[in-house]
Amino acid sequence: MAQPALDPPELLAVASAPVPQYGTGSLADLLPTLVAHQGVPGTSAAIPELTPADRNCVFLIDGLGWEQLLAHPAEAPYLTSLLPSSRGGTGRPITAGYPATTATSLASVGTGLPPGEHGLPGYTVRNPETGELMNQLRWQPWTAPELWQPHPTVFQRAAGAGVHTAQVSSPAFRTTPLTEVALSGGTFHGRLSGEDRMDLAAQQLAAGDRSLVYTYYADVDGKGHRFGVDSDAWRDQLSYADRLVRRLAEQLPPRSALYVTADHGMVDIPFDEVHRIDFDDDWELRAGVALLGGEGRARHVYAVPGAAGDVLAVWREVLGDRFWVAGKDEAIAAGWFGPRVDEQVYVRLGDVIAAARDDVLITASRQEPKESAMVGNHGSMTSAEQLVPLLEVRS
Repeated sequence: MAQPALDPPELLAVASAPVPQYGTGSLADLLPTLVAHQGVPGTSAAIPELTPADRNCVFLIDGLGWEQLLAHPAEAPYLTSLLPSSRGGTGRPITAGYPATTATSLASVGTGLPPGEHGLPGYTVRNPETGELMNQLRWQPWTAPELWQPHPTVFQRAAGAGVHTAQVSSPAFRTTPLTEVALSGGTFHGRLSGEDRMDLAAQQLAAGDRSLVYTYYADVDGKGHRFGVDSDAWRDQLSYADRLVRRLAEQLPPRSALYVTADHGMVDIPFDEVHRIDFDDDWELRAGVALLGGEGRARHVYAVPGAAGDVLAVWREVLGDRFWVAGKDEAIAAGWFGPRVDEQVYVRLGDVIAAARDDVLITASRQEPKESAMVGNHGSMTSAEQLVPLLEVRS
């Protein structure tokens, strides 16, 4: 849909938000760049420093932000060797996209589209057909995947152009709706252990003269949510992921490029009333709100009919400068969800959108008890959440 025209005072409310680098350096630009070099029609190389390779592998480590990697060189010696500060390292950060959350980011990777086009613009968003919140990670309540996200994936386009295409991940993800809408195309190979995934990813790379292989590891994110991103458990997972990257890199067939990236970073939020604002106990934030979507650091707020303006004013007043708080049209005009927002996506967005800028959460202790208990969180546009690594190994 066309971007709305906003007056300068409206734009000032969101002007300081660091918008993701859609079109030049975001997760949505990665696969289109790789397959453009492989001759897939209708794609273009948006990240100019990525040079052609016949065989491309993307290894996505869930939850490994750029800033967290920089802060832990001892736990990740191999990944650190790929950083620009190291001899020969060419890695750099790219941006996840808004919100910086797994379902949104995986859809951006797999479709090559920003959230405003692929239609998974949050952890939970309202389904306009039912009026219910839809969890886009767990796909609950269920809705037809092909209707929710109708665009072809980059994997499907590559396979159609004769590129050998494969995904190597946990067997549990083989038939999930999120895999169907974001990562399908070619063949799926389920392996339980990280080592088996690395070995099979290398084999799949070698299986074609032109190959596109995706593999994934989840537990860095899991330990960050449960224990925090500087915990011993998180550090252990980073060390393990580092060993997996080395294992895969050492098996790359000729004419291959391996790209290591992530879906988002993470920040730890203290457990006190200053840093955790409980929506369920805050009558001001609840006033005029029909549904609270998104997640603690990236909220979609759905107002009762006629109350959107009042809700926006109250949320701005209560949250002050701890959040970037925008009306739906303001966020769209500022480019939070990409350069365009399709009509079917527009109606899924909150009337008010709140993105954390400090170490703060809007929890919902009764509605979202598990999410409200997490130590590590993500979703917003701060550099700790937005910046993810793009590290390269070539054979």
